[in-house]
Amino acid sequence: MPAEHTQEHFNAARLRSHNWDRLKLATNALAECRSKSTTRDAALQVKELLDELLILELYWAYPGREVVRKLQTLLDHGDHISLEKEVAQIVRMLVSGVFRSDPVTETDGPEDPTDKAKPRSNYFEILFVDELDPQEEHTLKQRLGEARDRNDPFTYDVIVVPTVQDALMALLFNHNIQACVVRYGMPFVSPRAKGMLRHYIRSIEQVDLSQYPKADMGPRLGKLMRWFRPEVDRYYVTDTPVIDLKDSTLQNFKRIFYRQEDLKELHLTVLRNIQERYATPFFSALVEYSRRPMGVFHAMPISRGNSVFKSRWIQDFGEFYGRNLFMAETSSTGGGLDSLLQPTGPLKRAQELAARAFGAQHTFFATNGTSSSNKIVLQALVEPGDLVLIDRDCHKSHHYGMALAGAYPVYLDSYPLSEFSMYGAVPMAHIREKLLELKAAGRLDKVKMLLLTNSTFDGVVYNVQRVMEQVLAIKPDMVFLWDEAWFAFAGFSYIFKQRTAMFSAARLHRRYKSDAYREEYAAHIAALAPGEAPLLPDPEQVRIRVYATQSTHKTLTSMRQGSMIHIWDEDYRRKSEDAFHEAYMTHTSTSPNYQILASLDVGRRQVEFEGYELVDKAKELGMLLRRKIHDHPKLRKYFDTVSVEDLIPIQYRASGLKEYYTKGKGWNRIEDAWANDEFVVDPTKINLYVGKTGVDGDTFKNKYLMDKHQIQINKTSRNSVLFMTNIGTTRGSIAYLIRVLLQIADELEERVQAMSYPEKKIHLARIRSLTQEVPPLPDFSRFHDSFRALPHLPGGNLREAYFLAYKEENCEYTLLRDCPGIIASGRQLVSANFVIPYPPGFPVLVPGQVISTEILDFLLALDVKEIHGYRKDLGLRIFSDIALKRKMTGTAMGGAPGATMGLRPANGGSTRKQ
Repeated sequence: MPAEHTQEHFNAARLRSHNWDRLKLATNALAECRSKSTTRDAALQVKELLDELLILELYWAYPGREVVRKLQTLLDHGDHISLEKEVAQIVRMLVSGVFRSDPVTETDGPEDPTDKAKPRSNYFEILFVDELDPQEEHTLKQRLGEARDRNDPFTYDVIVVPTVQDALMALLFNHNIQACVVRYGMPFVSPRAKGMLRHYIRSIEQVDLSQYPKADMGPRLGKLMRWFRPEVDRYYVTDTPVIDLKDSTLQNFKRIFYRQEDLKELHLTVLRNIQERYATPFFSALVEYSRRPMGVFHAMPISRGNSVFKSRWIQDFGEFYGRNLFMAETSSTGGGLDSLLQPTGPLKRAQELAARAFGAQHTFFATNGTSSSNKIVLQALVEPGDLVLIDRDCHKSHHYGMALAGAYPVYLDSYPLSEFSMYGAVPMAHIREKLLELKAAGRLDKVKMLLLTNSTFDGVVYNVQRVMEQVLAIKPDMVFLWDEAWFAFAGFSYIFKQRTAMFSAARLHRRYKSDAYREEYAAHIAALAPGEAPLLPDPEQVRIRVYATQSTHKTLTSMRQGSMIHIWDEDYRRKSEDAFHEAYMTHTSTSPNYQILASLDVGRRQVEFEGYELVDKAKELGMLLRRKIHDHPKLRKYFDTVSVEDLIPIQYRASGLKEYYTKGKGWNRIEDAWANDEFVVDPTKINLYVGKTGVDGDTFKNKYLMDKHQIQINKTSRNSVLFMTNIGTTRGSIAYLIRVLLQIADELEERVQAMSYPEKKIHLARIRSLTQEVPPLPDFSRFHDSFRALPHLPGGNLREAYFLAYKEENCEYTLLRDCPGIIASGRQLVSANFVIPYPPGFPVLVPGQVISTEILDFLLALDVKEIHGYRKDLGLRIFSDIALKRKMTGTAMGGAPGATMGLRPANGGSTRKQ
């Protein structure tokens, strides 16, 4: 094998799988060799593969290094037939995953998979970090085997590595590791970090603890794991007297053991903590409830299935869903169940476990989607007259939430991607500009919240820590609402999590409380030029107040409409708790769906055990789809993937990363980009550019993908369609999609070749329209003067405009084609509605907004079939001139109850805590 090569495989797990597959083929060929020369060549290839696998298998329990050594012995003895059989058996076990149910251990060998008496156990692996020789390692595994019981609810196998670097590599590579036992005093450096694996450890190559003594390695590894794999239970084995243990060591490990203690205690502790994570309080309570005999004298005839299975006409409904669904359907909050509105039992515990899993201080379940979650947070935290900085192209629920709360939106513009008829994200400079403008006008005290969507629908991801740090430097008590509807999975990837709200809040809180930061801040302030705004917040004033809403059902396991609200707020108890509960009561049903709640509970369990693995696989499949489209000449003729370079302008990519995969180089480094760039692209979101087909995105979605091939996608633009990989995507799904794209390419090829000259002319014109004649993307214009928060300042009274439109006499309609002439005559047209074209799927007009010529040009150039808030027969709904004049003089008909003509006084008369 050459020493230098590109990173052909996405990760070390894929390299390992590939090498075992190659070894199977190589041993097959070796067993069939009949001449000495072919046997020698084939044996050399097998030897090289076994040498590589001997390195790789250090980091996995099955089959492990001992099995590889046995295979090497078979090769050395020339027993090629036995070698072929052994390798085939191992590959079958790896592919089928049977070893997870019946792991091979040193004490009892493989169990019989046909043994039905033994209940199926959940399998995991324990990582021991200690310098053990082979005999000591064998003894350790043997003693742990003796500690096990046949009735244990979980089964595990053991990995032993000798250095801290090896431990980090095992945690990086091996998804099965659920517990780590760190022994006192081991070296840092691993010789394997510089060899064939160097391309696969880029995420940890900057970690260097070699300057520290061996005695410090265990505690420092525990601290690293809190960031790197926080879900893995950590234990420390030491001889250090209890009185000398540092607080940080006690905090970083679940339990401290001493060398003389029996391994049985370690075994029981590991299983106990696995059981705690495995627990699903509400799902288990619901299962138990469904099994009880019950007399129902309450609401819901469908409960227990009585109205279904006794019916002569709807039994097919019951047969489709099965009896368990109806047995668990109830209105009761007693009998071991709980109330979502005021939980005290299993729902309370389930939400606490979710908070732990997602890194929040508090988590609340929602059963009517993130649309309601967004409104809950807005109503809880802002009040009439507060200013909210909000990206204009966010989900419509935020705009409606602003109208309900009576806050004044200050709309922020994302950078446009006109070529693809989509928007990117809001640059940091634009956010600071708006804040400094409000500060100069003396209105910074009224600014309450920054609301951004992360990631965007198209996969653009903010540098969350940088955004919050620079905003807090201007307003140290700013509240942040991050809409993570499409990013719930990110907290379970060591690369993605650094751009999530909860992880960033916790990290910034620790940073600002440290002495090192106080010194950094003092030096920063001293270096500022006169009048220059700081980029770092004052540690004496800063408060971390961060909220995130997640559509769990979109990217993790949950029933439809399952959502979570995560909170990391230093002032939650003091300022927000009561208001939050009132808002939660306002928008939450008194009859929440128990199946959704149970699925949220189970989904939390899944990500704590499998999240790291499943998110990594979703990321890998997204990358593989990009690679296949990029490399295949037929696909490249008609399609392109919208690259990182396409989605993010160069000024926001300090790393210079252009795309995740390039032919010749293989997989490019993404770690630097995700750590430092202002924006990055979520690799699980793949925008396929279809402009070269001459088919618009909406038609491609419905006619070509859904109607012909039953491929579902969510979002389109004028000339692109968005594919998303998630934890439920399979390699078979990717293979099918590629086959379908190839089939579509063949159909397009045949159709173009059969075109007459006039037909080809029309086809080329359509391609030109989709690829060159793209409509301009407008920015937010402004609120009409009668709806401005204050003259000449950003922000508008959306609520007042929204309710003013309730009175029909305040509104009129004008056809879209007539609008340019009306504007040219000098009249201002002011929207009375939200106008939302699909795509792009966000409001291009909100109530009270002046309709600009740029917005009209965009609407006139659109060729989409669906525009909410616009009636093709009547046109745009606008405010009449009479209504606007009345509004300016304070005599408008209708409007919001208690609406005023501008901002409330600075100290506004509100009794809600600020």
